[in-house]
Amino acid sequence: MQQAITHLVIRNPFGTIDVPAPDDSEVMDYAATATLPGDVADGNAAAWAVIAAPSDPLEGIWASRWNGGADPTIAGDTPDKWKQGRADIRIAGDRVYLRFDWDNGHRHGLIDATREGADRLVGKYINLTTPAITRPWVGRVVGADRIDGCFPNGRLDFRR
Repeated sequence: MQQAITHLVIRNPFGTIDVPAPDDSEVMDYAATATLPGDVADGNAAAWAVIAAPSDPLEGIWASRWNGGADPTIAGDTPDKWKQGRADIRIAGDRVYLRFDWDNGHRHGLIDATREGADRLVGKYINLTTPAITRPWVGRVVGADRIDGCFPNGRLDFRR
């Protein structure tokens, strides 16, 4: 007979593994140097997804894409190749949770972030398929249809 784990408290609204220490020194050190100008020259400026925005500025369904690492489960993948998928953004208290997938929904990630000012998100990413992989992440909310994001190895952006 198996006993259920009843003392586990999940912070994120998706019911998945939480991102460990989303505000740790690794995140803060990276956030201190990461820059995302949010201008028309940015790699995420050109529209690449068409998802209707709901009345809430962040919550809802988005498209996601990331690069900066080769996914060993995808044949022929390279670090510079974009991995695209879907995303769901939810707000819980002062936290912003960005859950996303790639590889046709076979791989999943979660970002747990906090707002810094009106347009900056600072937090950490966890690969839900391979939880040992975590990275600091910084995002810039450019508008209701665009979030530019970066992590030490590359980009992790959202559009709708």
